Amino acid sequence: QVKLMESGGGLVPAGGSLTLSCTASTDVVRTVTMGWFRRSPGQEDELIATRSSGTAMYIAPSVKGRFTTGVTSDLTTVTLQMNDVKPEDSGMYFCNSASSPHFHWGPGTQVTVSS
Repeated sequence: QVKLMESGGGLVPAGGSLTLSCTASTDVVRTVTMGWFRRSPGQEDELIATRSSGTAMYIAPSVKGRFTTGVTSDLTTVTLQMNDVKPEDSGMYFCNSASSPHFHWGPGTQVTVSS
């Protein structure tokens, strides 16, 4: 079973930048399109972006032009570069396979944007 570990979250002022990483226990990106999800209180999980071994495949309209994805050469880690962050970007960020069936969810990483 693939294990996922997110990192890089924290407190950042509005307009700032943050880079999130998600490292898998295997080179999962070789065969699976991965997604970044945001979970906010009282809201459904939102798919923010997807990334395959090739190029970014999807960026949510709410973050387009501000967020970009990356992947390491060993295909174990996907990143989410967050620029010009806004308070509404706050939430718990997770990575997982972009579509079902999902792997066991990692702990996520909390992003809090102060206004």
